[in-house]
Amino acid sequence: MKNILVIGLLLIGLASCQDLEEMNINPNLPTETHPQLLLTNIEWDAFRDSRGTSPLYALKMLVQTDGENTNQYYKWDRGSYGSYGTLRNVTKMMEEGERIGEPTYVALGKFFRSYYFYNLTLTFGDIPYASALLGESDQDYQPAYDDQESVFEGILMELEEANELLAANNTIIAGDIIYDGDVNSWRKLINAFRLKVLLTLSEKEGMNDGSEFASIYQNEPLMESVEESGQLVFLDQQGNRYPNFNSSSFSSGMYMDSTFIKRLQDREDPRLFIYSTQTKSAKEAGKEINDFSAYEGGDPAAPYAEVNEKATEGNVSKVNDRYHRDPVNEPYVLLGYSEQQLILAEAATKGWINADAGMLYESGVKASFRFYEMYAENYSSYVGESDAENYLSKPINDFTMAQTEEEQLQLIIMQKYLQSFFQLGWTSYFDHLRTGVYPSFRRPAGVEIPYRWIYPQSEYNYNANNVTDAISRQFGEGNDHINEMTWWLK
Repeated sequence: MKNILVIGLLLIGLASCQDLEEMNINPNLPTETHPQLLLTNIEWDAFRDSRGTSPLYALKMLVQTDGENTNQYYKWDRGSYGSYGTLRNVTKMMEEGERIGEPTYVALGKFFRSYYFYNLTLTFGDIPYASALLGESDQDYQPAYDDQESVFEGILMELEEANELLAANNTIIAGDIIYDGDVNSWRKLINAFRLKVLLTLSEKEGMNDGSEFASIYQNEPLMESVEESGQLVFLDQQGNRYPNFNSSSFSSGMYMDSTFIKRLQDREDPRLFIYSTQTKSAKEAGKEINDFSAYEGGDPAAPYAEVNEKATEGNVSKVNDRYHRDPVNEPYVLLGYSEQQLILAEAATKGWINADAGMLYESGVKASFRFYEMYAENYSSYVGESDAENYLSKPINDFTMAQTEEEQLQLIIMQKYLQSFFQLGWTSYFDHLRTGVYPSFRRPAGVEIPYRWIYPQSEYNYNANNVTDAISRQFGEGNDHINEMTWWLK
């Protein structure tokens, strides 16, 4: 009888422990989920990353008239480590993909890790990489900083692994809002991004001889049309609309930059009509939309009050209304067919690949026109195939007129720049740092182009030893400044 009583008490105790454990599980904070739920949000965040107005001021596409914009005058200071927050979700998606035996999510996780770490290291220099994102398993978490060379090596390795994983696991990826689950399309984007990273290192002596680039070009799938671009398409639904829809910033002191307008005018580039409005004076004079003289910008090197006076007189163009009135507008492109073709064109000029640089250049330009023909509602008649052909035949745009590699490079990078309005983030800025000159940026006398951003204050507060070691190693003790050159530029 006593034994039966003891057994009964034990069973009651076990049941009580089990009930207590179940009570301690918060149903609103699940520890496991299907990775497809994480993937959708990760894609939404990544494809909108750096697509706001900040890079457009630094790239001399916009000017501010109601105050001094730090990006316009290259007076920025601290950058943000906000991307590490999204990377935590990427880490969790990869863990969940491994848990349920779905390696495609691990592969996409490697791509998004590469994308974010690529932008982080270009922004700052050395960053936490190998020991990053371990906060859940390490209570005293203070990640060490990896040197930039190691970060780039890791990025390229992860991209290669991502491509190989997808090649071996050709299954539909649930939760994918970019390619609707198509594995081969993802491989094309990943390989194009590999080419972009390798081109970024093209001026780094001893780091890149073009052989890996050529191997990817010859042996791996790449995008074959505008329709295969890596882009986020918006919908006229709550939470899915174009990010600038109904934005009040477009009605304040934001105007077009005169150097950007001039470059488009000089080339008789019809994308001007898509990006910009006519000036108030031009509209009142009855000038047509396709009259290039109807557009004018503000001087990005002048004091903002001076530009404001010109704008008040009705002589400065604003950003085209469609960017804040169209709930769908054009997709945000993370890396598109047009940029890929221009990357390949530059590689061809360097002799990295056996291809016709001129044909690749023309393909890239035509793809940009095609993109706006598809998505810029009411402006498609200006950017059709015949318009692209006519545009490329003009001496200033004609690749056959470029006699030297330097002249060819200038044409290629200018076309990448001209297509990047609200697209491609800081790509053209990093192209300028890489080449040292293209595209050129007008600025006040004595103002230098920064090479980087200062590390976030939070790193000094919570990871001081590691961030100060990284600064000393790269620039000398205490030299966390925007004009310090990082490894990839030395």
